[in-house]
Amino acid sequence: MQKPVPYSKAFAARPPREVVIGIAKDMQGKYNPITLGMFAHVANEPPVLAVSIAKEQYSLGAFRLTKEFVIALPSESQVEETMLYGTKSGRDCDKLALAGAKTMPATKIDCVLLVDAAANYECRRIAETAVGDHVVLFGEVLAAHIADPAVRRLYILGPGYRMGPLPG
Repeated sequence: MQKPVPYSKAFAARPPREVVIGIAKDMQGKYNPITLGMFAHVANEPPVLAVSIAKEQYSLGAFRLTKEFVIALPSESQVEETMLYGTKSGRDCDKLALAGAKTMPATKIDCVLLVDAAANYECRRIAETAVGDHVVLFGEVLAAHIADPAVRRLYILGPGYRMGPLPG
């Protein structure tokens, strides 16, 4: 039996879900990471990923300006870093420096990879569409990198953006 509830209550009941970090070079010339809760694989050939960014976010301007970005899948060791990227604005600080993040240059685009991430994808923006209060950006994957040795992924596990690896 189902009962009607407000959308926000049903939304909070979702199972564990992916969290990613998007990185793009901003208007000040610094690499600006943002934590994103919407990530999808949308095509195989060519490989295309999608992320969604709120229209009011400073980071959206960086993603639009450079037309290229990195999507990093954070590892379980990056909980604090991931929270910082989602709660601070690149307008006010250098989030990578503040987090003490280890980075390395991307190989195909002007961006950086997160060394401690489980994986990084270098993307070229090929499309975007506004949906409500967000913009969905589609990026063709130009290069992909994984951690060696493999590390466990970070997920949103519950209310209040509680994060950790999947159990098991």
